[in-house]
Formats: sequence, C-alpha cells, structure tokens
Amino acid sequence: MNTDIARVVVLVAVGAICFLVYRHHASGPTPPDTPPPGFLPPSRQNTTFAGPDPALHPAVGIASRGRWEPAARLLAATREKRDWALRGAYVGAFATVAVRPDGGEAAFLTAWEQAVGPDDPDLAAVRAEAVVELAWQLRGSAWAKDTSQERFRDFHGVLAVSHGVIAHAVELAPEDPTPLLADVSAGIGRGRSHEEMRALWARITALDPYHCGAHLRALQYWCAKWHGSEELATSFAREAAAAAPAGSLLTMLPLLAWLEHQPDIDKPPRYRTPEVTALVDAALADVAAAHPDHPCLLRARHLLAFFLTQQARYPEAAVEFRRVDGHVGAPPWVYFDDPAAAYCHWRDRAVRGGRRR
Repeated sequence: MNTDIARVVVLVAVGAICFLVYRHHASGPTPPDTPPPGFLPPSRQNTTFAGPDPALHPAVGIASRGRWEPAARLLAATREKRDWALRGAYVGAFATVAVRPDGGEAAFLTAWEQAVGPDDPDLAAVRAEAVVELAWQLRGSAWAKDTSQERFRDFHGVLAVSHGVIAHAVELAPEDPTPLLADVSAGIGRGRSHEEMRALWARITALDPYHCGAHLRALQYWCAKWHGSEELATSFAREAAAAAPAGSLLTMLPLLAWLEHQPDIDKPPRYRTPEVTALVDAALADVAAAHPDHPCLLRARHLLAFFLTQQARYPEAAVEFRRVDGHVGAPPWVYFDDPAAAYCHWRDRAVRGGRRR
C-alpha cells in the first residue's frame, strides 16, 4: 500500500458506532453526588468502552504508548478463529489510537509496519477502519447546515482516500468482513445509493449473516437522518431480528430504529406502548440466550437498562445497570452531551424506584 496513503490514516478517539450517530444533544439531569450503594459515581464511569474486557483494554493502553505486539496478537487470534464480530469490535478499538491527533501516524502503527510490512491483514484492517473514522471526525457531528465547507472538503477528501485503503484490506483477507464494515461507514458519507448499499450488504452477510456490529452500522444508513427513512430503518431492523437465531442480539436493532426516530428521547409514555414493550421483551429473551462473551452483549444491556427504566420496570432495569456499571461508552448514553451524568441519572432512578416497591 502506498506509504503516503497509509500516513493519511488519522483518528481522534471516537467509537466505531458512535461516530455515525448524531447526538440528540440532551444534557440530561445532574445525578446526585452520592450513588446508590454498590454503584460508581459519574467520575468513575469509563466513557470509552461499553464494559470490561481484560484482554482488550490493556492492549489498547499499550498501543497508545507505542507498542504494537499485544494488538497484533489479539487481532491475529480473532482472524484465526474467524470470530468476525469480536474482530470488528477489536479493530474499532485499536483504530481509536491509530495515530496522533496532530495528523501523524501513531508510533504503534509505524512500528507494526516496520516489523511485518504493509501487507499484514490485521494492520490493514485497523488502517481501513481508522481512515474512515478520521473522515467522520473531520466532518464533526453537526447537522449539514451547520457544517463548514472546509469541514466538508476535508471529509470528502479523506473518504476518497479510504477507498484504496479499504480495498487493500479486503484484498489481503477476502474471507474477513471487517474491512467491509468500514466501507459501510464510508458509504454513508459518500451517499452510496440504495442499490450499492444492498450489494455491499450482500457481500457482508454472505461472510457473516448475523454480525451484530455490521447490522448496527448498516442500520444508520437506512435511518431518516442519512439515506433512508423511518419506514426503511424499521423494516431493515425487524427483518434482521426476525431472521436471526436466539442469542444473536439482533433484537437490539428494532429498539434502536425506534429510538433513532424519536424527536425527544425523554418521553416515558412513548416507551410504554404494547409495541415497544414487546420489543423490549424480545430483546430480554435474546440477551438471556446470548453467549456470555458475545461482543454486543454489554451494549444490549445498556440499551435495555434505559428502556426498562423508561417503562418503570425498575427491578429489571437495576439488574442490567448492575451488570454494566463503570462503563458508559454505548447507546443511549453517547446520545447525551455528558454520557456519564445521563447514565447515572437513569441508573439511580431505576435503583431507587425498585427500592420503593
């Protein structure tokens, strides 16, 4: 791969899913200073990750200090096991520390290439993800009318570069859907047509039909704020959930499709209709059937904790909050300006509501 192209790959730390989602810009109430017993205050909530991962988190920290070996080992293991969902999550995490914020490439990527060459499939997958995330970081999260021409110029310039970076990663590992996930994100920015997106989606699902992370990204394309509509997003979400086996966690999709199209996400009566209650119940059953190590399980628990609280199902919500406390890097908390404060507000409401019963 051309070295100059590789050096364009830059990323400020944003999540693989979160950079696609416009925040609702809700500040959220300030939680009490003292959390309920057994829970952590806002200051001790990790805003980067959805939950703990004893293998990933230390490796990400080591990569940020310039060492590539732990990242390479983890990614090689996911490729050898063909664990594409976990690989997608790990590639996204390492992409967040891919380079310095000043535009130069991070030391760990430079050292990695020097050690193994530019044609390592794991290195290439991280670069493919990172170059697309850079584009979205340069664009920013404002609405189009509030985004400057300079930002759009930089955004589209990096997206143009991403095509070659992604193609290189796909060529090195054609059996791996991970670089194609980056292409979904790039396609949202390029305004890929419905026909083109469906063709790309067919390639991804041929490799891994129930890839949770891939479905979460593709859902964004079909939302009204991008290139679809509420009807198209809902249809995509419900068809995917209906076709997936128990434990796949694709039941998150209808909940997210519904949430994405709410003008105000803090209106409890809307959450208490029979339709939304049925969606929550289906997701609860899916979570119960999921493998404990499923890479999307903690994200599902965050989403359920919020919906259950909105439905005043406080004891059930408190169970989910207890399982994720300490990490808030997941929807819906990332939709708020202060994710930790928003999380603690809803968590405390669930815990205290349950105790009053």
